[in-house]
Amino acid sequence: MSSKRLGSLILAMLVLGAGMAAAEEFTYVDLVNRLTDLKRLAELPAPDERCLQWSSYDRASRYDEASGKYVDWTANGDGSGYLREENGAFVFAEMKGPGCIWRMWSARPEDGHVRIYLDGAETPVVDLPFRGFFNGQNEPFTRNSLVYEAGKGWNNYTPIPFQKSCRITADEGWGAYFHFTYTTYPDRTILPTFTGKLNQEENAALDAVNERFANLGTEPVFRQKPVKLPPDEDVIVTRLTGRRAITAIKIKPELPASVDDRKLLREVVLKVNWDGDEKPAIWSPLGDFFGTAPGANAYLSFPMGLTEDGWFYSHWYMPFNSEAVIRLQNEGKETRRLLIEVLHEPIDEPIDNLGRFHAKWHGDAFLPPEPERWIDWTILSTRGRGRFCGVALHVWNPRGGWWGEGDEKFHVDGEKFPSTIGTGSEDYFGYAWCTPALFQRAYHNQTLVSNNIGHVSVNRWQIVDNIPFQTSFQGYIEKYYKNDKPTLYDAVAYWYQEASGPNRSDAYEAVPLDRRMVWPEPEVFAVKGALEGENLKILRKTAGNPRSQDMTGFGDSWSRLAHLWWTDAQPGDRLELAIPVRASGDYGVTLRLTKAPDYGIVQLYLDGAKTGDPIDLYATSVIISDVVDLGRHTLTEGEHVLAIEIVAANEEAEKAYMAGLDYVKLDPVSQ
Repeated sequence: MSSKRLGSLILAMLVLGAGMAAAEEFTYVDLVNRLTDLKRLAELPAPDERCLQWSSYDRASRYDEASGKYVDWTANGDGSGYLREENGAFVFAEMKGPGCIWRMWSARPEDGHVRIYLDGAETPVVDLPFRGFFNGQNEPFTRNSLVYEAGKGWNNYTPIPFQKSCRITADEGWGAYFHFTYTTYPDRTILPTFTGKLNQEENAALDAVNERFANLGTEPVFRQKPVKLPPDEDVIVTRLTGRRAITAIKIKPELPASVDDRKLLREVVLKVNWDGDEKPAIWSPLGDFFGTAPGANAYLSFPMGLTEDGWFYSHWYMPFNSEAVIRLQNEGKETRRLLIEVLHEPIDEPIDNLGRFHAKWHGDAFLPPEPERWIDWTILSTRGRGRFCGVALHVWNPRGGWWGEGDEKFHVDGEKFPSTIGTGSEDYFGYAWCTPALFQRAYHNQTLVSNNIGHVSVNRWQIVDNIPFQTSFQGYIEKYYKNDKPTLYDAVAYWYQEASGPNRSDAYEAVPLDRRMVWPEPEVFAVKGALEGENLKILRKTAGNPRSQDMTGFGDSWSRLAHLWWTDAQPGDRLELAIPVRASGDYGVTLRLTKAPDYGIVQLYLDGAKTGDPIDLYATSVIISDVVDLGRHTLTEGEHVLAIEIVAANEEAEKAYMAGLDYVKLDPVSQ
């Protein structure tokens, strides 16, 4: 053999050997342990590592390559999307391995079977009614900290790995809405193929994670350091040197009673700089950084929380090469005091493979320029290599109404169509049906809400389902209501990013205090002297469900942006309302009603007497009626009765026979 050929052979063997050495192999226990491995998040991703999601999003949304435009980008029929129908089944997902499903979610899993086929097998490894993935009755989906219902959303965080491929199909009657979030790894990665039947060691690993998630926020505080923050001062509270990693930051501020705590927690800013960088990698109002805003809203999750005894905690792993400087800046006019503890440890792996932790608060930064994407609100826009790990979102929604009819959309490394696209804001945060209920879980929480009116605070931590990126990441969530409603969003995005590199960029800047404290009250239209329909006393009903309905989603024409909504009635049913009269006299009686595609024809009565002809409430959209004049009436002081009777429905109407009353107005008639 010639020396040239021998050299080529040796070189090939060295290259092959290097490739062999680079291959990673994971057991099922290794994958389970990743559910609680915050340290691994700092590892910069391999070039072929990706996190993607299959969901039931409306397939009308698409990117048109020819025009460069986003088409039907607000399409909202997100409950029943799928890839295709095949052999009598709906194909939900097709994945190429090696990979692992980390998260399954649904808003309404029902009895139709869902089947998971792995690595080309003709027999499914999981074949259950869709609800069986979530109801805790089928092994191994039985751990109640990993498989559960939260705010009417059904979640399953049991890992399902595969080596070559994964295919998911469903039968008729499976339900509505689904997410399957999964990671794929470099081709040479070796993963076990999930069998559904775990051995003793694998069950023990899942049990350990389940137990840990059931006991969050219980770590003691050992070394409390008191800190005084004078007004308008920036104080270094901790400086660490050497090659280390912060493993916990715990802060207990002296807080005034609610709601004054909101002011303090927005005035004090947490800033952290790594390795001598002039610009902080962490910049956030104090309360927002710890995952809830505004104010101190106790909750317990895995990486972040606020205990009942007042300790905010963060367990994000934060490595640095030479220096970490933690500062607190008090931008308010009063001296603030707090206790702090910072835990840290040496780094036991090459620092060049570790990203730096970032957390940035912003309002409306870096909104997309395309006009057809007006609905996309930017969570994070950054360049370089790293991992997106979650968001804490605060919503100011003073008029009420459902704020979150919006999908998450994550664009990785410049992709035009997002590799993650969801089905609704609440779905991304792990609940469903705009449920105004507090809940706390290891990876997602609703920490503040009051019937979806006013302040809302939600978060989601993407630990195992973090989004790796090599060159860029743009994450959005749809925002249907514009700022002038007003409905305002602000958020803290959490991510890891390479410490240096030609493409690296964190463009987020500090936000002035006056822009952080903007919670405007709406100017609400109201008819002077009106008796609001939603406030009238209900005397009697023969059937149906009369209640107040917020009308802000339909425009500003309704007095006080609400009406009395009567549903579930049929022709012949009657609703009687009390009309209070303060003084006897003659009155002109007027009112306004709501019209809609599914509203009926009604007859009105005042004190038992008909007031004119029946009124058709059908319209092709939801609108307010013209003023209806019921004429002049002599009314005595006291309570009178306005009756609404359903008599029929327009031929064009959907036969739901609903009705809506905006207001009644009594105008004294001068003698």
